[in-house]
Amino acid sequence: MEEESLHEAFWAVSRRMREHAKREMEPWGIAPSQGRALSRLMSDGEMRLSALAERLRIAPRSATEVVDDLQERGLVVRRPDPDDRRATLVALTEQGRTTGSEIRAARAAASERLFAALDETDRATLGRILRQLAAG
Repeated sequence: MEEESLHEAFWAVSRRMREHAKREMEPWGIAPSQGRALSRLMSDGEMRLSALAERLRIAPRSATEVVDDLQERGLVVRRPDPDDRRATLVALTEQGRTTGSEIRAARAAASERLFAALDETDRATLGRILRQLAAG
């Protein structure tokens, strides 16, 4: 049997991580795209909807749908941008911050389980390689 290529191995791990992420967010009824938006708002704070779309690397219309869903759940609020009447700011509610923190903790625990097969040296090497590839 032929050995899996690096490309195939990378995508297999990526698929596994996506599957884990989906399962990890099930208790909150949060889709992965919504989880990413919560995480970004937790990291960067209140921002324009267009900036959120840009940071998530999704179309503005898709960001609107994600924020609509989060707003319906009481996890974010929209408010006018005081610097531009045409723009809308998106911010986490207290419930959004709590939910985001709980999801982060669950994802960190799942990541720990995923990478538990690696010793500290392998983890450090993998981290260095992935950061190098991400930087471009």
